[in-house]
Amino acid sequence: MNTAHTSPLSQDSRNANASRPLGVAAIGYAFMGKAHSNAWRNVASFFDVPAFEQKVLVGRDAGAVAEAAAKYGWAESATDWRTVITRDDIDIVDICAPGWMHAEIAIAALEAGKHVLVEKPLANTLAEAELMTAAAAKARANGVQSMIGFNYRRVPALALARELIAERRLGTVRHVRAAYLQDWLADAQAPMTWRLRKETAGSGALGDIASHAIDQVLFLLGDQVTEVSGRLNTFVERRPGADGMEDVTVDDAAWATLSLTSGAVASVEVSRVATGRKNSLQIEVYGDKGSILFDLENLNELGFLDATAPVREQGFRRILVNEPDHPYLEAWWPQGHIIGWEHTFTHQVRDFLLAIQDGTQPSPSFEEGLNVQYVLDAVEQSAANKSTLTVVRH
Repeated sequence: MNTAHTSPLSQDSRNANASRPLGVAAIGYAFMGKAHSNAWRNVASFFDVPAFEQKVLVGRDAGAVAEAAAKYGWAESATDWRTVITRDDIDIVDICAPGWMHAEIAIAALEAGKHVLVEKPLANTLAEAELMTAAAAKARANGVQSMIGFNYRRVPALALARELIAERRLGTVRHVRAAYLQDWLADAQAPMTWRLRKETAGSGALGDIASHAIDQVLFLLGDQVTEVSGRLNTFVERRPGADGMEDVTVDDAAWATLSLTSGAVASVEVSRVATGRKNSLQIEVYGDKGSILFDLENLNELGFLDATAPVREQGFRRILVNEPDHPYLEAWWPQGHIIGWEHTFTHQVRDFLLAIQDGTQPSPSFEEGLNVQYVLDAVEQSAANKSTLTVVRH
């Protein structure tokens, strides 16, 4: 009986697999599938990583996924992810499918002994996220690694910001402002997609982009959220679909105030109807000895103010984060040559492969993804109950 789909790989199998390149399967070939494929195709050209092969790209449309596989550098394509994850030549499963599929695929892959990378948010529901986290913990005991794809942790400027905060260059952090603003739904005639239906997306701007903003608050400060006050709003309640007008069943925008264990307070604002904002993740961190400013639309730059300098010399200075001494930059171009959004996925794959090689838990773990999910759930509860305060589960 073939038990590959129910039991972790044996040690003998792992030893055998160690003698060949790691086999990678990616599930999903649209927006995120393309971004992840680009990372897999390029990572070994710039970083020293374990040998691997882009084995198979999986999608529902046989013709379209075959075309994408050829374009993105995959050796073959398939339409049945269940068969793919049982293959002996597959060691890593990269899940780029929509959120409603995350739990089923990730749990099955982990139980089959495959290392798993899954796009954010971890799942569409808190219950699914908890099941995924439990499966990841069980698999980890057998040497199977898992990671959630909060790629903005791999923006060099934000990685540098975390270092400066950890070095106490800002002193005691008092408050944080995180605003992730887009405008792809600002036009009321923009058509319906799966991202606007609760049954497929789970939530709207909240899960899609507030998850990034909340993860950044936790990542930069190394902190935890204890209490939340939140509000959600849908500005365009019906949009044109294939069969006429359809109800939008998720939020267009969300707001939250987060209380943190350290005593700091963070405000989070996200919108997909912010006219003129294309993909602007703005982060401001204010401490008693300094401050940091960042905007994803200028991702190579970090604003830093040192409040310990004499007042006559104070002011935000622009750090161009392109020096070899900056995080990840030693692998890329000569100093001053900027990198782009797509590089964050390359950095993500690099870190995941090194964690697999070293047998260490990569970050962000499923547990970290679950912590974000608890905050998202608390925001929804607070908004639904019109509550000023919701305690965050841990």
